[in-house]
Amino acid sequence: MQATIYKSTGSWYVVKTNDGEIYQARMKGIFKKNEDITSTNPVAVGDLVEIEPEEGDAANAMITEIGERRNYIVRSSPHGRLKKHIVAANVDQAVLICTLKEPKTSQGFIDRFLVTAAAYHVPVILIFNKKDIYREKELERFAELEELYTGIGYQVMLISAKEEDGIDEVRALLKDKTTLASGHSGVGKSSLINDLLPGLDLRTTAVSGWSGKGLHTTTSAEMYDLPDGGRLIDTPGVREFGIVDIPKAELSHYFLEMVPYLSECQFNNCLHINEPGCAVKQAVNDGEINVDRYVSYATILETINEKEY
Repeated sequence: MQATIYKSTGSWYVVKTNDGEIYQARMKGIFKKNEDITSTNPVAVGDLVEIEPEEGDAANAMITEIGERRNYIVRSSPHGRLKKHIVAANVDQAVLICTLKEPKTSQGFIDRFLVTAAAYHVPVILIFNKKDIYREKELERFAELEELYTGIGYQVMLISAKEEDGIDEVRALLKDKTTLASGHSGVGKSSLINDLLPGLDLRTTAVSGWSGKGLHTTTSAEMYDLPDGGRLIDTPGVREFGIVDIPKAELSHYFLEMVPYLSECQFNNCLHINEPGCAVKQAVNDGEINVDRYVSYATILETINEKEY
């Protein structure tokens, strides 16, 4: 029978069938040995799978087949910089929770997330939380970032999860969609999710929910059904969002404001750093591409070592 992965807890998975039945499921050994699987986790939250209930145990099942993914979000694995970890699969959109104070989310972190999402065709909404503690300096910075990212084509919101300011607007954006939620630890992601899922206490659920075997609360993602329709995938707080599987020559394609200029460069393999006749650099000089975004591009480009993959 077909089911969806709702939670990964090491070697066990929580799955939910199309009829709403919940099982604790394991993978067949064949998947673990499959050389075509290059990620540290062959099955991710959001994956569609085929399962067979185990004889004599109504609560457990075996994953017999992994469905084809229409997209996924990947980052460098916490278990090794050269390995990749699939954060979630089959998502309609992602929300990146950011803060400009306590803690401050760097523009570099935002841009790395946007690059990864663009590479896997996942639209992103930027949600800046903790509006209630922002003073004039933070509000001015938000206005700058809002103008920058909306100009590129991203949706930007300013909310206060603590005061439930803007929650109805967020709820409307998530309705009937499968959404990945990500952000640094401390940005208020859990508070926002608790606002969206009345009665849920993520800190309590993380310890006792599902009674999953081999539960690792710091590394596991979990999907929740939203009351008004749709599903939300909560992911662990991340310090850095490592770029993987993106060649240097492709990076500029995922800075969406650079795309209109790429065909105008003198060289087809232009990396937009030192090459003559570069239309991207000219656009930066003309003020058509934001300088900080170009700096983000150059910084990410330096970190890509194609020999590693």
